[in-house]
Amino acid sequence: MIYELAAIEDLQAVYDVVQHTIKMIYPQYYPTEVVDFFCKLHSKDAILNDIKNGFVSVLKIDGKIIATGCFVKNHITRVYVSPEHQKKGYGTFIVKNIEDQISNNYDKAYLDASLPAVALYEKLGFSTVKHERYPVENGVILVHEIMEKELSEQWEWTSENCSKG
Repeated sequence: MIYELAAIEDLQAVYDVVQHTIKMIYPQYYPTEVVDFFCKLHSKDAILNDIKNGFVSVLKIDGKIIATGCFVKNHITRVYVSPEHQKKGYGTFIVKNIEDQISNNYDKAYLDASLPAVALYEKLGFSTVKHERYPVENGVILVHEIMEKELSEQWEWTSENCSKG
């Protein structure tokens, strides 16, 4: 397993993971208009811009990208794990890595959670601070959670941390 910054040549694979995940998972929670909104939000151009700015990381297994994470400042903006690889801890791994990076400069992390992801984020210590309503096509309303988490100082092991028995 390798987790590293995405390169320009990773664009298609990242896009494919994101779009495949949205199209397979989101219809279980949202109407078509909301699924289409998320597909457009995470367009190839948006992902390319984030890669160029160094905001996107990828998780590879046997050289294949199976998940991705993205954040800007202290806002987690995109975490997607291919449906075939969900429920194996990869999303948790990505979020924890992003939290570590954010905690270098900020005390809190924020994210906009889709309905399929709320339970994962709650399990990881995020709390809902606001329910947002966003109109999409045909009068359909996207409801999502604004969540935050206090980030503590990262604990580092030293011999002083270890009690001697």
